[in-house]
Amino acid sequence: MRKPAAWTSSPDTPAAGTKLRWSAPKVIATANATVSGANVRTLHVLAPAPVKTGPTTMAAEPDPQPTAPAAPVQRRTPPDGYRRAIEAHRQAVPPPRMDPGIAQAVERQNRAMRELSRRAFPEPPAVPDDAPTPIDQTRAQRRRQAAATEAAALRRARAEKAGHPVEPQPLEQTA
Repeated sequence: MRKPAAWTSSPDTPAAGTKLRWSAPKVIATANATVSGANVRTLHVLAPAPVKTGPTTMAAEPDPQPTAPAAPVQRRTPPDGYRRAIEAHRQAVPPPRMDPGIAQAVERQNRAMRELSRRAFPEPPAVPDDAPTPIDQTRAQRRRQAAATEAAALRRARAEKAGHPVEPQPLEQTA
């Protein structure tokens, strides 16, 4: 049996070696497509080494004989026993691993957190259907204040226009 042609070289840096390893399937496919009768199956990338200034070594036979390409690997269906074992494994229910004392402590903490949440954010008091809600009451009060301010501003503008002396009035404080 004749040994196939080999070309030996090593990458300059670890990054170059990693890139070459990642692109190995493309390199192998290109080599097989480019060289007639080539049957490249693997690409062995050596560890990084310093760059040599001499010629690279190429150990090749003068006239390599073409070999038949290997048939693609067919995926076999797994046996029934294997499938049944996997299905039984998936359906198995693991036993509970939590200590009952820990589960009770978690439930107590959850109840305490819900109670703190209720205290921090109490529910608004229920309002009868026919009564205005607090937000509606606030909006109505602001509308009345705005209308009063507008009326006072119009009275003052008319008095100034008529030439009557106008005394500044203090603004009402709103809560």
